[in-house]
Amino acid sequence: MQVLKISYKRHRFPPQIIGHVVWLYVRFNLSLREVEEMMLARGVDVSTIRRWTVKFGPLIVHVLRRRRPRPGDVWNLDEVVVKIAGRSYWLRRAVD
Repeated sequence: MQVLKISYKRHRFPPQIIGHVVWLYVRFNLSLREVEEMMLARGVDVSTIRRWTVKFGPLIVHVLRRRRPRPGDVWNLDEVVVKIAGRSYWLRRAVD
């Protein structure tokens, strides 16, 4: 199994700032300007958010997905009967 290592060489900002900026942009559906203003309020003048997102976004997603736990063998099923317009419907939900 190959371990993917993200290289931040030749970048002016530390990896923590780059990761945080990409995470803010992708996770919270913010515009580039909003992320830039948030970082400026923290004292960091960043204008390369789009390039960082294109370069580091897929790598960060790959690393995070590999750390996500796998579904187990045991699943619980919740069932509820819901009446809509006089008709009964079964609503089922599977939980790992």
